[in-house]
Formats: sequence, C-alpha cells, structure tokens
Amino acid sequence: MGVSMRLTLFCGAASLALIASTAPAFAQGDDTAAPDDSAFGLGQITVTAPRPQGIEIGGETINSQAILTFDRNTLDEAVNLIPGVHAGNSGGSRNERLIFVRGFDRFQVPLSIDGIRVYLPADNRLDYGRFLTPDIAEVQVAKGYASVLDGPGGMGGAVNLVTRKPTKEIEAEVRGTLNLGRDVEYAGYNVFALLGTKHDKWYAQASFARSFTDHWDLPGGFRPFPTSEEDGGERDFSRTEDWRVNVKVGFTPNATDEYSLSYTRQEGSKNAPLYTGDPATNQVRYWSWPYWNIDSIYFLSSTAIGDNGTLKTRLYYNTFDNLLRGFDTRAQNSQTSSAGRVTNSWYDDNAYGGSIQFDANSNRNRFSLAVHYRRDKHVEWAQSFPSAFIEPPQRNIESTWSVAIEDRFQIDPTLTLVAGLSYDIRDTKIAEEYGMPPGGGANALFQYPIRNSNAWNAQGQLIWTPNDETNAHLSVSSRARFPTVFERYSSRFGGATSNPDLEAERATNVELGGSHRFGKIQVEGAVFYSHVDNVIVSYPFIYNNTSVTQSRNVGDGDYYGVELAVNGDLGPTLSFGANYTYIHRDLHNPSIGYYQLTDVPSHKGFVFVSWRPVQALTITPSLDFASDRTTVTPASSTGFAPNYYRTGAYALANLSLDYRLSRQLSIGIGAKNLFDESYQLTDGFPEPGRSFFATIRATY
Repeated sequence: MGVSMRLTLFCGAASLALIASTAPAFAQGDDTAAPDDSAFGLGQITVTAPRPQGIEIGGETINSQAILTFDRNTLDEAVNLIPGVHAGNSGGSRNERLIFVRGFDRFQVPLSIDGIRVYLPADNRLDYGRFLTPDIAEVQVAKGYASVLDGPGGMGGAVNLVTRKPTKEIEAEVRGTLNLGRDVEYAGYNVFALLGTKHDKWYAQASFARSFTDHWDLPGGFRPFPTSEEDGGERDFSRTEDWRVNVKVGFTPNATDEYSLSYTRQEGSKNAPLYTGDPATNQVRYWSWPYWNIDSIYFLSSTAIGDNGTLKTRLYYNTFDNLLRGFDTRAQNSQTSSAGRVTNSWYDDNAYGGSIQFDANSNRNRFSLAVHYRRDKHVEWAQSFPSAFIEPPQRNIESTWSVAIEDRFQIDPTLTLVAGLSYDIRDTKIAEEYGMPPGGGANALFQYPIRNSNAWNAQGQLIWTPNDETNAHLSVSSRARFPTVFERYSSRFGGATSNPDLEAERATNVELGGSHRFGKIQVEGAVFYSHVDNVIVSYPFIYNNTSVTQSRNVGDGDYYGVELAVNGDLGPTLSFGANYTYIHRDLHNPSIGYYQLTDVPSHKGFVFVSWRPVQALTITPSLDFASDRTTVTPASSTGFAPNYYRTGAYALANLSLDYRLSRQLSIGIGAKNLFDESYQLTDGFPEPGRSFFATIRATY
C-alpha cells in the first residue's frame, strides 16, 4: 500500500470523526490526567511560548497529558511532537536515539532534569531513548533563545525534563502498558507508580517507572541485504530495559518560599542491532551495554528577600557509570580478537556544583544575577584482548564557571525588553591518557597539554503582549559551547590526534514569532535563522606519515526555517492540533569537499483529531510525517569514500482509544505505524513496523 493511499485512508477516518462531532456534547477535559499545576516549578527553565492546555502540540512545551495520549514513553518520542524538534537514530554500533533542535545536535543543546544539567564529561553522547517520560509533568524545549540565566552551553537551545509535584493531600497513580508486535505477539511492557502528599507546610512524593522491550518488529516490507545477518521479523539485538525512581520532599513555610530535596536514579541496559547493509563477513562490531546508569541528588530553593527580591539556589551531585562490551562473535560469547572493537570499556564519572540566582524587582524592572559552577571528573579504563590486559585508569578533571546578568524592563504595559549577558570559563585540571606518548616510546600513562577556554554570550528579546490573546517576540542570541574531552583528546582507536587548543563553537540565532487565540483556536508561528561559525569538524591530514583526523574550528554555515502550529476545539466533542516545520541547513566543511549535514528532514509535522462521541470514550487518530533526510553509507561498508543519499520519508498513521470506567480508572488500546510503513532514518538501521499497545491506569 503506497503512502498516498495510506494518507487517503487516514484522512477518511479523520473526516468521519469530524462528521460525527454532531453527537451530544460533553466536557473536553480529562479529569484523570496530571493537572497543569503538577509541574515542579523550582525545576523549570525559561521558555518563550505559553504552556499548552490539554494535548496541544505547539510552542516549546509538551505536557504529561499529551505524552500519555500519544504513548510517547521515551524523551526522543515525546519531543518529536514539538515543532522544530526532530528525533533521530545515531546508527552504527552505538544504537542511540537522538534529538535535534532546529538542526542543533546533542552536543549543542544541553539536557537537564529539573534544571540540573545531565552531562557526560567524556563525550556527552547522550542516548535520549534511555530517559523515560511517565513520571514527567512536562518537557520544555527552549529553541534558539535559551536564557543565559539557565547556565552555559545553550548554543542551539535547551531541553529540560520537569518532574511532577503533588497537588493533593493524597495523590496516587498506577499505570501499566502491554506492548505488542505487528503480529500481536508479546513485545514488552511499561509500568509506572506514583504516591504523593501535599500539606500547607510540606510535601513528599515518590515515583517509579520501568520499561522493558523484549524486541520490536521490522515492517513486513523490509528487504535485507541478501547475505545480511538480519532476516526481518523480530529485530535482532533490539532488547532494552530501563527504570527510574524519583523521590522528593519539600518545605513551604509561607506563600513565597520553597525548599526541596530530590533524588533520581535511573538504570539501563541495551544491545546494538546490526547494520543491515552488509553481509555477515563485513560486520565489525558486536557491542552491548550491560549497564548505563545515572544518579542525581539535588537541592532546589526559592526564598523571598524583603518585598522585592528573590534568591534561588540549585545544588547537586551526579554520577554516571557505564560499561561497553565488544565481542568478536554474533553470539557475544567470545573476546579473543586483537582488534580495537573487542574490548571492555568502563566509564566512572561524577559531577558536583550548583547555581545561585538573585532577582531584584521594581515597578517596571527585574534585574537578575546568576552564578553557575560545575566540576566534572571522568575516569575511564579498558581491557584489551586476547591478552586481557587492563590499562590503568585515566582521569579528566575540569571545572566550568558561568556568570550571567539579565535585565527585564517593561517599556509600557504591552512591551517588554529583555537583555542578557554571560561569561563562561572552562578550567581544565587533568587530562590523562594511556598509550604511546606524543614523543614516542612504550605505552604509558601520560598527561595531555592543558588549555583553558572562555567565551562571552549575549542576547536580547523584545516581547509584545497587547492583550491576553496575543503574544509576539523578536529575539537575537549569540551563544557558545565548549568542546568535549572526546573532541579535544580522543585518539579514536589510533585514527585521530589530539587538539588541546580547540575553541568553543558559536551560533547567532534570530527569531521572529508569536501566537494569537481566535476564540477557541490557538495559532502559533516562528521564523528563525542561525549562523554558526567556529564549528568543530573532523579535519584529515598526515601525521608521522599516517593519515589521521583532528578536530578543528574550521566550519561555518547557516540554518533557517519556519514553524507553524494550530490547536483548538471544533465543537464541544471535538478538538484538533497540527504543527509543521521547514528547515534548511548548509554547513561548509573545508576539509571534506563532498561533506553534507545528515539526520534532519526539510519538512516534518504532526496532526491529530480527538473525538469524544460519548463522555467515557475518546478516539484519537494522529499522523506523524516527514520528508526524507540525508544519511551516509560509511566508508567501512563501501571500501571507498562515504556515500551520501536521501532516505527516511514517512507518513505514520497512529490511533488510540481511551475509555474511562470511572473517574479513577481508565483503559486504552492503540496502534502505531498502523499501515506498517517501512523506512529508515539512518543508513542500514530500519525503524519499527506496526505495533500495538494496551494500557490500564488508576488514579486517586
């Protein structure tokens, strides 16, 4: 069945829902959903667009009701609902889910939980598929303009997961989802439980989420390489499991002050599906991660100082533990090869730090001063085969400071000017490596040259709000981000040489946007442009008579596009939403003439209709669509230079039906990729085919 036929069938179903809207009227709100005020206010960052109501899919925030309705259980799936944000797949043996914000990648867009940065100091290769959403009240995405008050690194924006906070004296929720494959066979499950209490002077809450994927199925139309190790059906090595627990206690002595202590622990393990474009004899990596764990304990507070001041603090201690195991057989039971891919590689990282922010308010002005500090320690060591030699631990220690000021001045009742400035410093203390020292000789533990970095950031925003229904803004932001340890020092299995002098890369972002409510219809839009310079690219050259690469600041280019979103009610029983993104990216890499940017489609959108024919039943068809995107066949597969080509266009029809048995109990069923479309976002790694799910949810 072609894409056009699938679109026709889907639109026909949506039309039936529109015609049926003449059914008796019932309230549109879902009383069992997490209330809008359940978001943990101390953990929010600054975003421009207003918070959505219900399951609206515009702006910069997606809430728990939309996440639940569309069954988006991981962070990459959830933010793909937002215009300007694209989910992707890293491909290769790392098997990581990606997020791009207006074309900027995971290195250029920091991730936080309750405003606390999640950062992997070695390479920051975050796998967004490891971050679960059932216990999240909302996901905030600052696009382009990320306030300097929220910390360093927001070159292309920022992503923040805001956990839930209790709103009632006794609050409880239990949820379970059974996942089924394309043949309605068992494929895994998701469970979630929450218990909380809120009183005049204090609150407490604990939540637990777990996701287990036994496997996922390839589409029926998948056609593998004739001698590929992947034969279709259940995707080999697609099993994953993740869980997260979040506990918080808070003290609210009066109407203005709040103090909270939170603890988050998440654990994950995964395998890596194999590249489908190669025969078995060409497979070079059989990798698995027995554990991928993150710990965070953090204290957040807000204290009124006199009548016009507020002091906000954030203090935290984070850890990250990771083991990568590389095998030389598909069965993953042998480590005998001397190749670099066969290894055990351990990461043991920790970070501590915090921020303090003071806001001084006057009649028409708010002046803010913020200071951020973070100290990262990365420790790694590896075991090589067949000798089973374990190298000594190598340390990287560095501190990052940021001092930011922001002034928010109300020019008149409808017009506000915001201006911000910050100065970031990275102070590297230790940069160790084990191997052949730069001057030659036997393998040993040695120290790379130490270099420190600094960067200025500046931004301004003009906000016009003539009435409660209208908002418009114009913003300019110039933000930098420091390169990772990997970019500065990694030898990449002997194929690269270090560059301690690597500088920060920078983006200048301009945006014109706004929103207006026409009765029950909300319309939003934005036009954006980013100029990127000093971009870090992999530069090939000859070193000691060997072809290697080195990270250098030699790239520059432009990103620009348009975002549109509309949400609203077409009647008392029918609501709808739609968004669309167009983006164009052009980056010049002087080291590789044929270089192209990958992973982001030019066109992408999402559409849904939510119909309630009777009070207890809600039917929600939706459609994900995107144009094709550039991907690349690696040189290791072709034996020649990398081959760029276009892939990944899709139109995925989805359907969910939710039935409320009572105010506290509801059940639901649904399907994703209903027409079993076959597509891939990156070369050699196809995406899942049709799947089904069934959910039961109880609240108190």
